[in-house]
Amino acid sequence: MTERYALLSVSDKTGIVEFARGLERLGLRLLSTGGTAQALREAGLKVTDVAEHTGFPEMLDGRVKTLHPRVHGGILARRDDEAHLAALAAQGIPLIDVVAVNLYPFEQTVARPGCTLEEAIENIDIGGPAMVRAAAKNHGNEQGGVAVLTDPADYAPLLDEMHANGGRVSYATRYRLAAKAFTHTARYDAAISHYLTARTPAGETSRFPAAFQPAFDKVQDLRYGENPHQSAAFYRDPRAAAGGIAQAQQLQGKELSYNNIADADAAWECVKSFEPAADGPACVIVKHANPCGVALGENPLEAYLRAFATDPTSAFGGIIAFNVPVDAAAAQAVAAQFLEVLIAPGYTAEALKVLAAKKNVRVLRCPLGADPAQWEYKRIGGGLLVQTPDAVSFDPDQLRVVTRRQPTPEEMRDLLFVWPVAKHVKSNAIVYGKERRTVGIGAGQMSRVDSSRIAVIKARNAGLEVRGSVVASDAFFPFRDGLDVLAEAGATAVIQPGGSVRDEEVIAAADEHGLAMVFTGIRHFRH
Repeated sequence: MTERYALLSVSDKTGIVEFARGLERLGLRLLSTGGTAQALREAGLKVTDVAEHTGFPEMLDGRVKTLHPRVHGGILARRDDEAHLAALAAQGIPLIDVVAVNLYPFEQTVARPGCTLEEAIENIDIGGPAMVRAAAKNHGNEQGGVAVLTDPADYAPLLDEMHANGGRVSYATRYRLAAKAFTHTARYDAAISHYLTARTPAGETSRFPAAFQPAFDKVQDLRYGENPHQSAAFYRDPRAAAGGIAQAQQLQGKELSYNNIADADAAWECVKSFEPAADGPACVIVKHANPCGVALGENPLEAYLRAFATDPTSAFGGIIAFNVPVDAAAAQAVAAQFLEVLIAPGYTAEALKVLAAKKNVRVLRCPLGADPAQWEYKRIGGGLLVQTPDAVSFDPDQLRVVTRRQPTPEEMRDLLFVWPVAKHVKSNAIVYGKERRTVGIGAGQMSRVDSSRIAVIKARNAGLEVRGSVVASDAFFPFRDGLDVLAEAGATAVIQPGGSVRDEEVIAAADEHGLAMVFTGIRHFRH
């Protein structure tokens, strides 16, 4: 039994003709089904239908075609087991050494508007996962085994290896492909589980499935976690839209640490709150997951200098993010300070030359995508909290002025600036701002009053004037005392969600102090 077969049955036909042609040149006979077989024949390749190979026709509308001993025997026989090989020989079953299968597009099917349960069920692949799992299980050993491919990106490297090694595939490659194949089927089954456990037979649906199985790909091992005694790794969501920190490209600098990545994410998500076309250049400086300076400017340099001035002490060793490409002038100013990470959508050639002198600075480039993740996670002891992202749309026209005094146009402009900043500050969050820059930030306190006071202290320490500023609060004021602190500091306008049982008391306090106050109706807790 010298014939060797490759079985090709794919829904994604990217590169399959070229792959099949390469296998044929290596002496493998081609087995295929349905649309894949048709595509190969139209390309001039000689293909044997699985039905012809098994001597058993497809049946049940194609539900049964590859589930046959002549297929699975050729895949599952151990190449180092004489009894297995003898059994194949007795039945005239040839070996299948290469299996290229990707599955019915279940996720794409259920994502279509109006997809019915019946359509979803019909797009659950059975024969495909069976072949993939069989081939992956029998990836073998140094004596031989099956190469299984579920990703078109693996076609060309496999052909290159086979051409270089007389048609053989190394055990290391077969092992890698097998691990990838099991991951592929695991995620396929997880997608089906998510869909089915998020609905009832009657058609009622839930946003959250009864069984939850997230899937991430490891980017790298990290030297350690938050502290040196903790181990850590960095994983990426393979389905995430472009624009998140996980899609960033590191252009220079030392390896990113656990804390670097966490803080870079905080800085990047905050700076993306400001649209370059509408708001102009923005700069955000983050330290320990909190913004310590945010500002807009006519250019990146001005935005940076204004943000840095908010809290130069905290900015030391921080993470700096821009929403526009960094030019040479901004790069020179940034490089004059000690920083851990710089992130922006791009850099001029001159800026990269300036930054190259700071070899340890981690320079990241990331696209400005705005699509949020589907879910956010927080690990707790023995469980997992899952929620949708804090990505509620905000319409300034829906703001409600609740005080006698209306905000001036300048105050309203600044209120709309500090409000998205507060969203990215750990609660209880208080943000003072003036002329589209932060002048004081109070973060992560157990009391909103303390956050209000700390923000003033930090502003004064930086030599900034709080009087005449506006204030954003991420949640409502439960009592008037926090508002009294703001008024005493000289703030003139406040933006907050509202919704407290004591809103009337707080509004009365604002009127008493001559403050303008607007309610958003949106809370932005960031615990």
